[in-house]
Amino acid sequence: MRTLLLAIALVVSIAPLSAQDSAAKVIYQTGQVSLANGGLFKTLSVGDQVKAQQMVVTGPDGFARFEVSDGSTFEVFPNSKVVFRETPGNWQHLLNLWFGRVKVFIQHAPGVPNPNQVTSPTAVISVRGTVFDVVVQDAEGTTFVTVDEGEVAVRNVTAFGNSAILHAGESVTVSPGVPLLGHQIDKGNIVRNALRYARDVYYNSRIQRPPGTGGPVGGAPGGGAQGDKGKGDGTTGPGAPPAGPGAPPAAPGAPPAAPGGGN
Repeated sequence: MRTLLLAIALVVSIAPLSAQDSAAKVIYQTGQVSLANGGLFKTLSVGDQVKAQQMVVTGPDGFARFEVSDGSTFEVFPNSKVVFRETPGNWQHLLNLWFGRVKVFIQHAPGVPNPNQVTSPTAVISVRGTVFDVVVQDAEGTTFVTVDEGEVAVRNVTAFGNSAILHAGESVTVSPGVPLLGHQIDKGNIVRNALRYARDVYYNSRIQRPPGTGGPVGGAPGGGAQGDKGKGDGTTGPGAPPAGPGAPPAAPGAPPAAPGGGN
């Protein structure tokens, strides 16, 4: 009887946690961000929830930041399609990115792993607590992965071979049918820096209002305490750029009349 009561209590206590973990809450949104259900689209706003197996679609100006129950967050950038918790019962499968770009901030206590997976048409990205970008670049599913903090394992599901282990500052491109090799890991950060620059420009041009118009629209999402608690993501964009130069000087007046008697 005691064993039965303990089992019932355990199921009752776990059920709310599973229900809570099965949704992601919109904590920032701008532009066109929708839930796709067949051929129908439902516009998402701050405070709305995305449930397991639902797809988020962003338009050319769409951007949204979502939070899950453990404090982890993810950002969905323009022209993207991503499914939240696509695999029923597998709470480690956080996102399946069909196309576009996501940036993920996995929250965890110091020294305590928080296993999660992000998948794409060609890759499985396994993480324990980190900050990283995933970009699906084309219809073939070519996937670019870059890490800001922590460590991830990247496996090509379309080719045989070992996983590539990426540390902070490293990147790799996963191509259809091409095994991952050690020399493919990019430590020069060229594309990674380009992504960071694009994120900063996006914040400055889309999320922050021009100077003198009352500050940010709804407050731009900062890096927050992601990864180890108390640690920022290190990628938050700088403040709004200084105003451009003033208007050009007026054109000079008409030239003086020719002296009398001249040809």
